[in-house]
Amino acid sequence: MRVTVLIPAHNEAKQITETIASLRRQERPPDHIIVIADNCTDATAAFAQLCGVEIVGTRGNKHKKAGALNQVLDQLLPIFGPEDAIMVMDADSALDPGFIRHGIDYLADGRYAAVGGTFTGKPGGGAVGMFQRNEYARYARDVRRLQGKALVLTGTATIFRATTLQEVVAARRSERLPGLPHVYDVRVLTEDNELTLAILHLGFRILCPPECTLTTEVMPTWRELAQQRLRWKRGALENLLDYGWTPITRPYWGRQLLSLVGILVITAYLSSLAYSAIWLGGIQISPIWAGVTLIFMVERVVTVRQRGKVQMALAGTIVVEMIFDVFLQIVQARAFWQAAWRKERKW
Repeated sequence: MRVTVLIPAHNEAKQITETIASLRRQERPPDHIIVIADNCTDATAAFAQLCGVEIVGTRGNKHKKAGALNQVLDQLLPIFGPEDAIMVMDADSALDPGFIRHGIDYLADGRYAAVGGTFTGKPGGGAVGMFQRNEYARYARDVRRLQGKALVLTGTATIFRATTLQEVVAARRSERLPGLPHVYDVRVLTEDNELTLAILHLGFRILCPPECTLTTEVMPTWRELAQQRLRWKRGALENLLDYGWTPITRPYWGRQLLSLVGILVITAYLSSLAYSAIWLGGIQISPIWAGVTLIFMVERVVTVRQRGKVQMALAGTIVVEMIFDVFLQIVQARAFWQAAWRKERKW
């Protein structure tokens, strides 16, 4: 299969050369690399050009990543055929050397419409970066345990059959799928999650195999992380509202229910500790909460084993990991609130 890589980039001068270099190091290099310079005010395009790739600038794009990709895909898809594959990757990601080779092998056997990757976090970010790297390690572990049956084709890096994306456009045009007749739905906050649902509703299969791995940037501050996760969580919920209750969306709705239960459980847990400390003169944990604490501790330690003994020790203290979990639950609660009250969608 012929592989064309699309890299949407907005002011990514600091990382674009590393991203392109990871493509040059592939065991099976791509046939064509296109950097989509989207409303850039820095040297992204200049650095990418020095790397010898094609540069395409967006025109009047007001829809960020989804709009930038649509402008290029609208031109490419009509001339692509069954032997073409399109890889979309973030400009702040770097592929491990075997990503494309293994991804194409899975696509070539005809069983899958798209192949995504699992990722680890790049260095940096202090404590907030550490929490994200642990989280990504747990996500990759879960995907491996499910033998690659991930629920989302993330925007970090995914290879699609060109014919699959053509089917998506046709289905949107005939109103079998929501959105205008483009690959990406520009109305949503999480275009990658929505495209995953679109592909699955057309009856296609997806996979995130253990061989397709990469590293991606972590958010350097709590504020930026909160903004990113609020967009992810609210966007995922609104994608489900667009598609409704279907055999495809049932597992996704189940995860939303678990998230709601998680908010209630952690609220009850912390309230119990606060009540003991304030009204009983010291923390007294009931047998039920003691059991919950033990289960939580074991789960935290085991699932971060890939990150080494230091991270396992920190996870075992409960308190350190609890900070990040409470943070995520607050963001999740805010996402539920904004979606319920139809607050304005913001990237």
